[in-house]
Amino acid sequence: MRLRYNYRAYPDASQRRALARAFGCARVVWNDCLRDRKEAHAAGLPYVKSAELSRLRITQAKRTEERAWLTDVSAVVLQQSLRDLDTAYKNFFDSARGKRQGCKVGPPRYKSKKDTRQSIRLNTNAFSLQDNGTVYVAKIGSLKVKWSRRLPSAPTSLTVTKDSSGRYFLSFVVDTEPDVLPEVEAETGIDLGLSAFAVLSDGRKIDSPRFLRRAEKKLRRLQRELSRKAKGSKNRAKARIKVARQYAKVADRRRDWHHKASTQIIRDNQAVYVEDLAVSGLGRTRLAKSVHDAGWSAFVGMLEYKAVRHGRTFVKVDRAFPSSQVCSACGFRDGPKPLHIREWTCGECATVHDRDHNAARNVLFEGRRIVVAGRAETPNACGVPVRRAHVPAQRGEAGSPRKSRTTQAAIPGL
Repeated sequence: MRLRYNYRAYPDASQRRALARAFGCARVVWNDCLRDRKEAHAAGLPYVKSAELSRLRITQAKRTEERAWLTDVSAVVLQQSLRDLDTAYKNFFDSARGKRQGCKVGPPRYKSKKDTRQSIRLNTNAFSLQDNGTVYVAKIGSLKVKWSRRLPSAPTSLTVTKDSSGRYFLSFVVDTEPDVLPEVEAETGIDLGLSAFAVLSDGRKIDSPRFLRRAEKKLRRLQRELSRKAKGSKNRAKARIKVARQYAKVADRRRDWHHKASTQIIRDNQAVYVEDLAVSGLGRTRLAKSVHDAGWSAFVGMLEYKAVRHGRTFVKVDRAFPSSQVCSACGFRDGPKPLHIREWTCGECATVHDRDHNAARNVLFEGRRIVVAGRAETPNACGVPVRRAHVPAQRGEAGSPRKSRTTQAAIPGL
């Protein structure tokens, strides 16, 4: 299984300048190669191969006066930028041909130095873990890292990222074995909402923390100060950093809360069933701010990859399933109901239902039915082994089956 571990890095002034050069060189190589392929396509010429682009835009470009500064950074950074462009084109072609599942992927676009996120990617030839707890990066130096936890194995690649608030992060990819938890008897269905973030089929409610709503007062003040600064001034740049840091705090708190809640649910239940919501559609309604503040997609994604990592069953119930219209006691479908109706009485068996709890119970029953029918590629509730589905890589800890042996990475100071 392949996992990703993120750590905060604290480069000094000279290292920040070196990283800025590396970000810029990787961006220039990406844009030059993308421009060559776009021009070839417009002229009706064949697709330009990576080997030709590497020779023209990296090897020969270093010998020219206009691109001589490409020699200031590691060649691994430039080659990885070209490989990332190849991956972007492959995803676009696979999406256009129907070979890639999920939303349609557009063609690669040019990068800008004003993008909110700058990053470079390195393989094991360009970085190493030092005995003093730092991480050496070629032509940048030894970066000071805040080791919040130990790496489970030796890393195979490294991504250095700078976000919009000026923070630096190191993201390591490691190969390790799945951490299968002991089996439990409990199963749960989850109904996601806004008044309560989630309602479980056993009646428990998880309140919505609403991190963005709680930070709106301070954000309004910071954005008001930003709007009063002259464009292009240093004070405006400082004010923009303050706004970006406040938004980063909101995102970090939400992500941390999602991780804790999803981990607790996965540990307590052998099978988790959740409704597949149309978040992109709900994000265009009058409830858009509350929907984005809840972060349902990120939460469901965490449940999915943690279920794979810990050997749990995870099933998504189709969004067309009428979970709020069916009585969970007798199965009678009572028709659609407006959102302001939070309780209703079944017209067949006269059972009084809480809307969210009833929906969570229906999601649980439908999820079990899907698993027993064999449409879920996970071990079902009856214990019948079924092939597990592939899970997309996550930013925090991603899981994908990979044959490897677990080793322990030696990091001094831990």
